[in-house]
Amino acid sequence: MSYQRPPAPAELLLIESFCDSAAFLHGWDAFADQESARAWLSEHGRSEAATQIDAGGVARLVDVRETVRGHLDGDPAARARLNVLAEELLGVPRWDADGMTVPVATPDPVLAVAADVLAALASAEMSGRRGRLKVCRARECRWVYYDRSPANNSTWCSMDICGARHKMRAYRSRRDAD
Repeated sequence: MSYQRPPAPAELLLIESFCDSAAFLHGWDAFADQESARAWLSEHGRSEAATQIDAGGVARLVDVRETVRGHLDGDPAARARLNVLAEELLGVPRWDADGMTVPVATPDPVLAVAADVLAALASAEMSGRRGRLKVCRARECRWVYYDRSPANNSTWCSMDICGARHKMRAYRSRRDAD
């Protein structure tokens, strides 16, 4: 991939890497089939989930990924779906010596991957740290990235790729209108 942004901070990295298991602009999706999903899960330290994933599990991971991506992009329907997923996959928040945690409520190792992402998202939302995790505005891209700009106003995953394409389209549109 040719994305050049540095990764998100540790508390958001799970969300970012899970959402970026698909690079639509480059025609790559780690959850395109069971074999590629197994490889992705293994690479991300989820060997038990990798050995147990089936076609239904792949579909569930895609559903959760696209729901989280939609939520990050501000889609109200995705927020509603997050509530359903959270009720199914997460337990009641708990406080311990390290702070608050949102426990996983499913014994299924594949669904536990999705639950861990949702728990990280819930924690990031409550702490206010999620605001810099964004989705590229290019509909053909939708890469998730961490916005490190001082004003928190980045729009594109990369000005060299999506930003440049947008600027060129806008230029051509203005030129053709004249």
